[in-house]
Amino acid sequence: MDDDGLAIGGYDVVAYFSNNAVKGDEGITAKYKNATYQFSSKANRDLFQKSPTKYLPQFDGYCAWGIATKEAKYPINPETFDIVDGKLYLFFNGPFNGGSFNSMEPWNAETTILIAAAHKKWSGVK
Repeated sequence: MDDDGLAIGGYDVVAYFSNNAVKGDEGITAKYKNATYQFSSKANRDLFQKSPTKYLPQFDGYCAWGIATKEAKYPINPETFDIVDGKLYLFFNGPFNGGSFNSMEPWNAETTILIAAAHKKWSGVK
């Protein structure tokens, strides 16, 4: 959530489950736990309102790889995501130490191990 309360950079959390990273519309929103979520359609907003926890990203939207491997909260690139067993995971993907780093690449190499590690470590990172 940014300083204005906008979640996931305004991306539609329901659209991820159709394998799309889609920016939501400022006019189609829903609030959940002090965060504002934007949606690309009213249908997606309605789905979210019926069952918000089904669509929320894991680890409060922080980089899943960072939680699993560094036990730290890293920002995410909302266009870098994975859906595993009906759960949304977001990842850092951007400039790092003079180069670029996409944390989804090492995640893809060890998804099962890293999911278990992230869920185990999350309570201590929160």
